[in-house]
This record gives sequence, C-alpha cells and structure tokens, in this order.
Amino acid sequence: MGDVHNPLIPAGYDIVWSIVAIAVVALMITALVSLARSARRLTAVQALAWVLIVLLVPLLGAVAWLWIGRRAVSAEART
Repeated sequence: MGDVHNPLIPAGYDIVWSIVAIAVVALMITALVSLARSARRLTAVQALAWVLIVLLVPLLGAVAWLWIGRRAVSAEART
C-alpha cells in the first residue's frame, strides 16, 4: 500500500515555523510594551521611529530596541 500520511497532522517543518513565528510575535510584543513604558523619556519622533522599526523589521527591530534602545533611554534618564 505504501506510505499513508494523515493530512490533518502537520509536518515537522510546519510545527517549527509556527513556533518561530510565535516567538517573533512574542518578542515584538515585549519590545512594544517596553517601548510604551519608556515613551515618556523619548521625544515623539524617537518613539515613532522606534515603533516603526520594531513593526517594519520585526526580529531585528525588536532585538535592537531591547538591546540598544532601552540602554540608551535608561542612561539618559540617569544623567
């Protein structure tokens, strides 16, 4: 009869890509929440620029905000 595959069970790569997509969305949400909490210490243009970066370049933008942006904002707040 051969190999019979159940079409209702997703292939392994479908599961992996779904997990990756969920992780990227969670990272974006984390970055946007962090950005919203720090928005008072940013100018309107800076906040808008960071939001656009996070939304338009999802993985790199979120990582950039969490790694670079937050540090820059907190360093400015201390001085």
